[in-house]
Amino acid sequence: MSTTGLLDRINQPNDIKKVNKKEYAKLAKEIRGFLVRSVSKTGGHLASNLGAVELTMALHLAMDFPKDKLIFDVGHQAYTHKILTGRRKEFSTLRTYEGLSGFPKRKESECDAFDTGHSSTSISAAVGLATARDLAGEDYKVAAVIGDGALSGGMAYEALNHIGGSHSKMLIVLNDNNMSISENIGGMAAYLGKVRTNTKYVEFKDDLEQTLRKTKFGTKLVYGLKRSKDSIKHFIVPGMFFEDMGITYVGPIDGHNIDLMTRAFKTAFQANKPVLVHVVTEKGKGYEFAKADPSSFHGIEPFDVKTGKVLKTSSGKSYTSVFSDAICELAEENPMVAAITAAMPQGTGLDAFAKKYPKRFFDVGIAEEHAVTFAAGLAAGGYSPVVAVYSTFLQRAYDQIVHDVCVGGLPVVFAVDRAGIVGNDGETHQGILDLSYLSHIPGMTVMAPRDAKELKQMLRFAVELKQPVALRYPRGQASDMAEESRTPLSLGKAEVLYKEKEIALLAVGSMVETAVKVRELLQAGSYRATVVNMRFISPMDTALLDEMAANHRVVVTLEENVLSGGFGEKVAAYYAERGWHVRLKNIALPNHYIEHGDAAVLREKYGLTAEKIAGDVRAFYRGN
Repeated sequence: MSTTGLLDRINQPNDIKKVNKKEYAKLAKEIRGFLVRSVSKTGGHLASNLGAVELTMALHLAMDFPKDKLIFDVGHQAYTHKILTGRRKEFSTLRTYEGLSGFPKRKESECDAFDTGHSSTSISAAVGLATARDLAGEDYKVAAVIGDGALSGGMAYEALNHIGGSHSKMLIVLNDNNMSISENIGGMAAYLGKVRTNTKYVEFKDDLEQTLRKTKFGTKLVYGLKRSKDSIKHFIVPGMFFEDMGITYVGPIDGHNIDLMTRAFKTAFQANKPVLVHVVTEKGKGYEFAKADPSSFHGIEPFDVKTGKVLKTSSGKSYTSVFSDAICELAEENPMVAAITAAMPQGTGLDAFAKKYPKRFFDVGIAEEHAVTFAAGLAAGGYSPVVAVYSTFLQRAYDQIVHDVCVGGLPVVFAVDRAGIVGNDGETHQGILDLSYLSHIPGMTVMAPRDAKELKQMLRFAVELKQPVALRYPRGQASDMAEESRTPLSLGKAEVLYKEKEIALLAVGSMVETAVKVRELLQAGSYRATVVNMRFISPMDTALLDEMAANHRVVVTLEENVLSGGFGEKVAAYYAERGWHVRLKNIALPNHYIEHGDAAVLREKYGLTAEKIAGDVRAFYRGN
């Protein structure tokens, strides 16, 4: 993508320091224009990056790369950082297979100090880097950028508590735009709102200092008052939360004033203690559509710059939309159904539920651990809570699932969205581990629907089961398979869609439709294949497994999960335990993290397309 102007001078780290400070505003405008044009073609995280342009510029003016270490929380707000470290020409490949990642990646650039994709981790990583620096006797700067939404995550407070005790020399930049993906909620949001709008302390301090300096003894008094600033702050600003934890607080300051932030950051780096600089930014700044609807432009598909409209539209409903309709129907019938999200009402489809049943809807902020145990408490109190969460984020609450839900057998339903290959966000967002980490938990029922109608049936079944249930479904358009083969749900029972003799295809969730296509391809080559919709990964239909082993020459499992600990390995373990000498082939994802790229491209690469699977099954059947 060609550009003209100041951006052409930014080709390697620290080039921004060659730009005249009078041209900073122009550079910021060029960066925003570039981001809008580029993301409109590739898709990506736009609103957060538009809001962080001046903030990132100021950090680059106060730091030296790659020597100094800058860590972005979540990481999707690092686009300007990538531009300023010489990666602008690669933006046409953003989030595509083998292209530029949408998140910081150490393997991509030595200017990326830490791989980040989940929320509330930056302060922990930063204090670790600062400690490593001090132990090694080195002198590089360490800064963490954390959004106000990420401060709703408990891990951030664990890190703040550690820093307050360790006195690590580092900078924490609180990027306060009053948003995470959706509008922030909770006590910290309310606290920051008060700080953000409270000018009394700043006005009082500045007026008093100017007045005293005019008097004979004013300078000494100013010095004395500065030493006692803690008591003044406590008197005027409610709480002074960060100061109480031993972290010097500065702000709030204008997050779009480059000169002001640069001076604040440079001063903070000179302090021999942790300093938090609170900057207030505007999400979506510079592009009216992103500014008006930052949630939709948080992560967006390719769009028309002039209209802000997404270019690619789906002809059918997504699994998320199907779930949204289904839980609203259940809530209408059952007043004990409640819904919980961790700061993603829109992404999980719970925004409609929130409007219809606000008293039974709970957004707990970016706090998956709390969401799960809160749901357990609701369940212990007689309610039927449904926790809607992305697969990659549910893994953050593994201990709570085990300890607080399953040990007590509490009826919490986990609606696990974005299961399987998600695509462009890469390693940190692929939902490829949930079958492994959920199906081995005692007392946890794990289900996967083959299509939209079965998702609705399974959600109802899960709520009525009155025990821990995980219901996993993929991202994207919901499948709509044939009706004639549909059978009622029964706990732990699979559904045979096509019954033959030679080859048994045992498929999980999204792979059922693929298995039907594989059957058709095999049939064209005179191979006869049974197709089974397994429905339940835990408990498995062992009677059906016995039948398949007895009546077929080859059994093939299909799942969109890593092989290790997944459905296929569970089948293999069962056959080994029962002494079945069956020829078994497990088709799954390899046991490593899946990179970013279009989901279709990744499925092709990892052999999950119908054509690839049919070829592998034919070769396996022939003994090749």
